[in-house]
Amino acid sequence: MSQQKFPVPPADKFLALSTTSVGCGPGGGTPMIARVALVDYRGQTVFCTYVLPTNPVTDYRTNTTGIQASDLTPDNAMPWKEVQQRVAQLITGKIIVGHTLWQDLSVLGIRHPAVATRDVALYQPFRNALRSPNHVVGLQTLMWHLMRRRVQENHVCPLENARAALDLYRSCSNEWEGAIAVGQWPSQLPPSTFSRCYQ
Repeated sequence: MSQQKFPVPPADKFLALSTTSVGCGPGGGTPMIARVALVDYRGQTVFCTYVLPTNPVTDYRTNTTGIQASDLTPDNAMPWKEVQQRVAQLITGKIIVGHTLWQDLSVLGIRHPAVATRDVALYQPFRNALRSPNHVVGLQTLMWHLMRRRVQENHVCPLENARAALDLYRSCSNEWEGAIAVGQWPSQLPPSTFSRCYQ
């Protein structure tokens, strides 16, 4: 008996989202968006830009992000408000795919319907496969163990991360959408402290 196939939403309903943050405030402990990327279902770039700081940067996190002060200048970066409006416009009515989407939505200051998110950090079968049912697993770890692919080897790149999350979703999209179709949400809830990011 063949497994029932559930319809996966059409490709044009999906966008994958990822951001990179620098630090502001004492010790650079407060994240502030510095770069954002959106890709379509095939991994093609829809939008990618650096973001002008809204507060003084106290830690560029260059070793991790690869971002330098010269990237976040008016010549290279867009104003945060314009970026926020553009991203909000692009993801309206879309299902967004990503890893720890609550962090991306938080630094963007955008809310999105929870039912229209596919967060690979929260997908229970991925967590179970890595024997980490109650913990967020990093994207690097997910990609290596589930797809035998290395990501973030040099720096955290939002384009690479968005495409990686999308590949993880596509690897099990039928199972994921099948669970949703029968009313069994297959993911953990995002941290309650970020509930403001969801509608």
